[in-house]
Amino acid sequence: MKPKKLILVTSDAHPLNKAFQNITDSISKELGIEKEVKTEDYSFLADYGEKDDFGMSWLPQLFVQMDDGKIYPILTNLPLDKSLKPDEEEGKKEALNKIKNLTS
Repeated sequence: MKPKKLILVTSDAHPLNKAFQNITDSISKELGIEKEVKTEDYSFLADYGEKDDFGMSWLPQLFVQMDDGKIYPILTNLPLDKSLKPDEEEGKKEALNKIKNLTS
């Protein structure tokens, strides 16, 4: 199983949108796979995304589609650094590790 495409579901107005966009771009380049950005696609999130205790999905969430067609969430919450700011580098590592685990 190999990663085929990254799918980012986000909102332009979300404070973490830019961070998730940067991570998606970086992983796409590093792995040489295409990316797709869906804006506020809650039906996609309902099918594939993580949900809170009330069954509600949130934005943004990053997914990988494998070459067998299956879709997996790889980054749904951005880790925070020591100063409690979003840590893009850690988020990228987390997403890459999840892809690596799916392919092994």
